[in-house]
Amino acid sequence: MEQAKLNKILDEHMKWLRTNGEEGQRANLRSADLSSADLSSANLSFANLRSANLSFADLSSADLSFADLSFADLSSADLSFADLSSANLSFADLSSADLSFANLRSANLSSADLSSADLSSADLSSANLSSANLRSANLRSANLRSANLRSANLSFANLRSANLRSADLDYSAFPLWCGGLNVNIDDRQATQLLYHLIQNVNYSKNTSKSFKKICRIKSLVKQANKFHRVEECGKIEDTENEK
Repeated sequence: MEQAKLNKILDEHMKWLRTNGEEGQRANLRSADLSSADLSSANLSFANLRSANLSFADLSSADLSFADLSFADLSSADLSFADLSSANLSFADLSSADLSFANLRSANLSSADLSSADLSSADLSSANLSSANLRSANLRSANLRSANLRSANLSFANLRSANLRSADLDYSAFPLWCGGLNVNIDDRQATQLLYHLIQNVNYSKNTSKSFKKICRIKSLVKQANKFHRVEECGKIEDTENEK
């Protein structure tokens, strides 16, 4: 898109925002080619950017709150410090994008590709990340409180110092590497992880008797059986007295 045309659309959009829709026109950039565009600090709140090509675009500190960015290509885009609160980013390509310190509170990122994205210190509280691809994403110190991570791919993701309080991790792939350490999990998630550990240790023919004995300690089994899906997965039998 030519810069002059883009500037006119942005000016009309600003007028539309300032007058609550009485003047100007809401920005309709659906399917627009804005690759490598400089939109830093631009106000595109409520804009229609569905299926737009914003790859390698500079959207740092931009206001994209409530914008429709579903199916948009934002790969390798700079969205650091951007406001994407309540934005629709479902099925968007955000692979390798810089979303550090971005506001993604209550954003819809369902089925989005966030592989290798930088989400360090981003606010993802109450965001919908169900079925999102977060493989190798940097979520260090991110706020994921009450986020929906159901069926999300978290393999190789860095969750160090991230806040996962009240987040839904059902059917997700929790990272079992150093990036999965020092994560701020809550009692519900700890119980979920404990249940899976004890159940697998007790079932496996490859774990030692001494390890099985540890996993049959009464207090551990009692806590594991508080798992929120215990009725579906089966209660762990208490076969060992606490030592």
